[in-house]
Amino acid sequence: MTESTDIRFLLTIRDSGSLTAASRKLGLTPSAVTQRLQLLEKKLSMRLVDRTARKLLFTEEGQLLCQRGGELLQQFDALFDDLHERSGGLVGTLRVNAPLGFGRRYLAPIIADFQRQHPDVTIALTLSDRPLTETVDRFDVVIHIGELQASNLVGFAIAPNARFVCASPSFIKRFGNPTTPDELAHLPCIVLSENNEDVSLWNFSKGKTSRSVRVSSKLSCNDGDVIRRWGCEGRGVILRSEWDVADDLQSGRLIRLFPSWKTPDANVIALTHNRTGLPARTRHFMEYLQSGFKPTPPWRA
Repeated sequence: MTESTDIRFLLTIRDSGSLTAASRKLGLTPSAVTQRLQLLEKKLSMRLVDRTARKLLFTEEGQLLCQRGGELLQQFDALFDDLHERSGGLVGTLRVNAPLGFGRRYLAPIIADFQRQHPDVTIALTLSDRPLTETVDRFDVVIHIGELQASNLVGFAIAPNARFVCASPSFIKRFGNPTTPDELAHLPCIVLSENNEDVSLWNFSKGKTSRSVRVSSKLSCNDGDVIRRWGCEGRGVILRSEWDVADDLQSGRLIRLFPSWKTPDANVIALTHNRTGLPARTRHFMEYLQSGFKPTPPWRA
């Protein structure tokens, strides 16, 4: 019979991507990891992982064991988390993935406060410019901003967030203040490269009227903070989330262009693998996270 420790062992190999990386996580030698994998395959009388010089390739049986076994482990862990919660506390590891800028500014303080209140919970926060392209199976919660494409993940609303087209006062003095989105096609713009999207096509609506403008950009970056700084320096027009530019708009470092035209919202959501059966630490964290942005998110306070 395959034990839960065997499934956890196999999941560690999958998440690590190599036997060498798995050995570091497990505190074992690579040869010991190889030997343990061989013993597991012998016990099951089937091959789980095809090993080559460059990568690991899980067989169908190995993939099935990871998928179904991972689901069973989640239920198993959730059961004992609930039992532990009844005795007065939360326990376990919570893995969170979030966008770089938003994670630094708003999520990191909330996570630190939550961990302080629940000292037996270990939280690993990973910041990425492409959180949805990471291996989401490695995370318990993924923070996403904007429209969510087709996904088997479950979304929980965290906070409303609009997007604004902005430019600095010095840019407007040099190029003039555009009054319609169409004028952007003839102005230098700065684009944020993220999530493999068509970042130079900006969409607008005004009542029942819609516009799509292909902007010209000589500057781009995958870090939104760099985009915002370039915008404040007058290097081009930027399209940024409300949470990112609210302070600059209030201080006058940036000016919102044609506010009567609306761009698609980019609301903040938290993604999990299941709506029910979540460990107690994940459920409590989600509630704590949502409360941190109510009744009004910081950028609208």
